[in-house]
Amino acid sequence: MLIGVPKEIKNHEYRVGLVPSSVRELTEHGHAVWIESGAGVGIGIADANYIAAGAVIKHGAAEIFAAVDMIVKVKEPQAHECKMLRSGQILFTYLHLAADLAQTQLLLESGCIAIAYETVTDDMGGLPLLSPMSEVAGRLAIQAGAHCLEKASGGRGVLLGGVPGVEAAKVVVIGGGVVGTNAVRMAMGMEADVTVLDKSLRRLKELDMQFGSKLKTVYATVDAIERYVAHADLVIGAVLIPGAVAPKLVTEAMVKQMQPGSVLVDVAIDQGGCFATSHATTHAEPTYVVDGVIHYCVANMPGAVPRTSTFALNNATLPFVMQLATLGVVPALKANKHLLHGLNVYQGALTYRGVAEEFHLPYTDVTEVL
Repeated sequence: MLIGVPKEIKNHEYRVGLVPSSVRELTEHGHAVWIESGAGVGIGIADANYIAAGAVIKHGAAEIFAAVDMIVKVKEPQAHECKMLRSGQILFTYLHLAADLAQTQLLLESGCIAIAYETVTDDMGGLPLLSPMSEVAGRLAIQAGAHCLEKASGGRGVLLGGVPGVEAAKVVVIGGGVVGTNAVRMAMGMEADVTVLDKSLRRLKELDMQFGSKLKTVYATVDAIERYVAHADLVIGAVLIPGAVAPKLVTEAMVKQMQPGSVLVDVAIDQGGCFATSHATTHAEPTYVVDGVIHYCVANMPGAVPRTSTFALNNATLPFVMQLATLGVVPALKANKHLLHGLNVYQGALTYRGVAEEFHLPYTDVTEVL
C-alpha cells in the first residue's frame, strides 16, 4: 500500500503521523511511504531521517493527497485538506467529529473512509489510541494549570504545593479515567491538596488503593461538583463519553461562585468541553477569562510537547496502520472488531452512532457498508 503523511497545519501543531522507525517497519514489509517535506522538523526529525528509513519526500501536501491509498495524520483534517480527500481513500487520524459538524459534512462529501483514533477500542474496554495522548494531556493539565495560577498569568498567585506553614493549592479533578488519573498523579507529586470526583464507585476505589489516603475521592453528584469547584484553585475537566460530546458538568453559575484568579483546564474541549463557559483555544492564545476565572481550553494540548506525544502515539497506532496496509481496509475492519469501532465515515455513510445522534444525521450500521 502507498501511505502518505502530510505536515500538520493546525495552529502550533508539530506532531507527525509517522516517525522514521514506523516508516522503516512499513517499508520492510513492502509498503511505500510518502512524507511531506518538513513534516518532522518541529520535533527534530529531518527529511534525511525519513529517507534513511525508506520514505520518499514530497514537496507539498496536494501531491500526497492526490496519490496515496491511506493518509496517516495526527489532528483532524482542516477544511481544505478534507476537500483534497478522494472517494475510497483511507484517513486514519484523530477526528473528534461529535464537536465538529462542518468536518463531519466535508468527510461525508469526500467519499473517504475515515477511521478515528479516539474510538478504536481494545479487549479491556479501553481506547488504546486515545490513551497515550490522554496520559500526556492529564500530566500537562497540571503543568499548564500551575502556570496559569501564577500572578503574572492572571492567576491567584498560588504555588501548587504551598510551603511549610502555608496551605497547598486545592486541585479538583472531575473524572477518574486516564486523563484524570495522570492529572491526580502530577498534582499529588507537586504536593497539592487533591480531590477527584467520578460516578464510578469501582474507579474511586481503584484510585484510593493506588494513591492512598492523601487523595480525596468523592462520588460525583451535581451538589458535590458545585461544592468542590467553588473552593478550588485549579479544576481539571477530564470527562469523556467515547465518540460523543462531553457533558457540561460545571455550569455558568458554578463558575461565578469560584474565587477570582482560579483556573479551569478543560481537557475535554476536543469533544466540546465539560465546562459551560468553555470554548476552544490555541497554543498561541491558550487562555481567556470569564467571571474572573482563567480558562485554559487548548484543543490539542499534547501538541505542546510534540516530540514526547508523537513517539507515544506511534507506539500505539503502528500495529493498526500495519494491519490496514497489509490486509486492505475492508478485510482489516472485518478481522479486527476494535479497528472497526474506529470507523466513523465510510464513503458517504456516517457509521458512528454518537455523532449521528448529536447532529441528527442519518446513521448507517457498519454491517450495511461492509
